Parts: sequence; structure tokens; C-alpha cells
Amino acid sequence: MGGKRDLTTLLSDMTPVIARPTYVYCTFPDRRLPVGVEAICQFSESEGLTAIIDKSDAERLNIAYEFAARMITLTVHSDLAAVGFLSVVFATLANAGIACNAVSAYHHDHLFVPDERSDEAMSLLQSLSEGGGKR
Repeated sequence: MGGKRDLTTLLSDMTPVIARPTYVYCTFPDRRLPVGVEAICQFSESEGLTAIIDKSDAERLNIAYEFAARMITLTVHSDLAAVGFLSVVFATLANAGIACNAVSAYHHDHLFVPDERSDEAMSLLQSLSEGGGKR
């Protein structure tokens, strides 16, 4: 079954859920994850492999990282061709000065927000969803 495309439905049904671990962004010029590291997401760029990994793994293995973040999953099954959904979400967070990096997967969109602002981001997203997408 395909995902939802209607913007109002997407916003009202997004039901954000925050993951427990803190994740970090790392880069590996040799395009290889170290043994013992499992990435929640990875992307190959011309400069090397970018991986989002658990912060505890990075610290345990002394891997350099940036952007300690919590992952918020928008649990609505959004269609990959939906228009405007993430722009409304980004605008809501941007208006509060909260950085956001998104990964759109097959079923859901996943937002990586600064660890220290994750509670505030969750509150804003819950309010946006409960408001039926009214902005």
C-alpha cells in the first residue's frame, strides 16, 4: 500500500516518536565502517562514506564525529512523492532555531535534531500534529 500524500493528513497523522540513543555523523574516506559499528544510515559521497552511528560506538572506538543528535521518526507512512510535508516540518523547527537533518526512507521520514534541543523539537512537532497541520 502506498503512503499518504495529502498535506493536512500527513501533518495530523505524523505522530513523532523519539529514539533513545544519541546518534552522530561520521565520515570514512576509505568507505568502510570499522568492525563493530552498525550505521543506522549511510550514504556514499565523493569524499567518502557518511554514516550515522550510535554516539556510544563512536566514543568507544575513538571515531571522530559531529552533530550529536536524537532521531525523531514521523510515524505516518508518507508517500515519497508527497509535496510540502517536510517543508512545513522544517519551517516549524527553523522558526524555533532548531537545526534538522532529515532522512526519508521508504515508509517514514526521520529527523535528526540536536540532542540538547530534542525535547523542544518533540513538543513543537506534537503541537503541529495535534493542531491538524494548522500553521
